[in-house]
Amino acid sequence: MDALLGGPSWSEIAAWLPDFWAGFVLSVELTVFSLLIGLPLGLAFALGVKAPSSALRIPAFLLVELGRGAPALVLLQFMYFGLPSAGMPLSAFAAATVALSWSTGAYSSEIIRAGLDSVAAGQREACLALGLNRRDAYRFVLLPQGLRVATPALMGLAILLFQGTSLCFAISLPEMISRAYAIGASTFHYFTALAIVGLFFAAVCIPAAFLVSWVERRAGTGSRNRG
Repeated sequence: MDALLGGPSWSEIAAWLPDFWAGFVLSVELTVFSLLIGLPLGLAFALGVKAPSSALRIPAFLLVELGRGAPALVLLQFMYFGLPSAGMPLSAFAAATVALSWSTGAYSSEIIRAGLDSVAAGQREACLALGLNRRDAYRFVLLPQGLRVATPALMGLAILLFQGTSLCFAISLPEMISRAYAIGASTFHYFTALAIVGLFFAAVCIPAAFLVSWVERRAGTGSRNRG
């Protein structure tokens, strides 16, 4: 369609940029808030699933499986359209934060749990030999080592979360995709508008992916050195 219409001029594209920048900032804010809530939630889920008490283990397991089993788009629409019908209305930003935090918590819990399981059994035996209780063993020995192993995967999850904010156009949150559709609807330059959104995402995600690879290599080097 853009080719048929001759494409937008540079002055038109420049006029769009403040809108795209506002959508980009909103996506970043949503990512940050979802990580600030979702990662501690993921740690709580991971510890809950590993808890000896079934009163903690079963609810944690169910929340994790629901968060992982339901697509993020379904969670978004449930929070935004479903909760109001039960008398709990949320703004679009709040609904998106709750939904993405739950999804982040569910996925990060599995990453953290895998990190904890990777800690050598000898470390656990050493905790028992030193007379540490379960809480102190996790706090001082197991969590620091497990989280170090899990960090690269958690960083990768953060990149996916940032990309996933594009789903929020479905609940009318004015992030970049929503703004691209609005611009495309008024100018018919959908190709150019969506290409600009892609460049915004690429400008963040490609360097972030290289950073994750570097951290992963460093973590691997550190593990070999300790061994």
